[in-house]
Amino acid sequence: MEQAPEADRWRLLPELVEHQRVRTTPVKSEASASAQRLTFDDGSSVFAKFAHGDRPGYLAAEANGLRWLGEASDAVVPVWYCDDRILVEPWIETTEPSPGHAAELGRQIALMHAAGAERFGAPWRGYIGETFMDNDPAGEDWAEWYAARRIEPYLRPSRENGALDAADVAAVEALAARLPGLAGPAEPPARTHGDLWWGNVHWGSERAWMIDPAAHGGHRETDLANLRLWGGVPLLETILAGYAEVAPLADGWEERIGLHQLFPLLVHTTLFGRVYRAQLMDLVSRYS
Repeated sequence: MEQAPEADRWRLLPELVEHQRVRTTPVKSEASASAQRLTFDDGSSVFAKFAHGDRPGYLAAEANGLRWLGEASDAVVPVWYCDDRILVEPWIETTEPSPGHAAELGRQIALMHAAGAERFGAPWRGYIGETFMDNDPAGEDWAEWYAARRIEPYLRPSRENGALDAADVAAVEALAARLPGLAGPAEPPARTHGDLWWGNVHWGSERAWMIDPAAHGGHRETDLANLRLWGGVPLLETILAGYAEVAPLADGWEERIGLHQLFPLLVHTTLFGRVYRAQLMDLVSRYS
């Protein structure tokens, strides 16, 4: 991986982009940020995300998470610069997934998890996609924290936007109350990516990279459960085999996958409404 140039260079990027002094190629757009490939006169490129709107700490949360995860894993894309306006990362060309990169990604996820966290949650304001993520402490163990910080906060907005009705909310709350008996053996807080669906695995020529985290101290099974969402990451079984080489999972982890997918599905009912209601409630019904 190429080394980061001096940070002073990046402070001027918003002005250079505004005055068309850097070639820009849109990558993706969000309400709170837009992403661009920026290409300089020498042909080199970087990935840059520009903040929009009024979301305090939006880019800082991503940068903090990347740096924290990167302390424990070589597979986390590095941060070259971040301030309130811009986040800069290396530009990584996409290639086809390979078994070797998949196995190494699994090993790197295991190393990242094993680095641990001081507590469940994180010391910074959290965001996931276009919505909030409460990283404050809660409860005595992961099940209590997950119910309080990853389930309950999304029920009211999902009810208010029509995604869920009163009976749906009651069913989710009943499942949340039973989490202590369903969560499996107690584990210490793991250093988790927090939003590790297939779209946040970037396959490069050097390795598979983890990008765009909602990082926090959480349960390690959450990241592995999220890899199965929305069609699943390529070469999932190879990734899991690589993970098991470093840190085997507790018995029964596959039966708990749905519990860990509650959070991303509730984020989607919060953001996108009733279109995700059936997937969420089908999952809830598995544990009733």
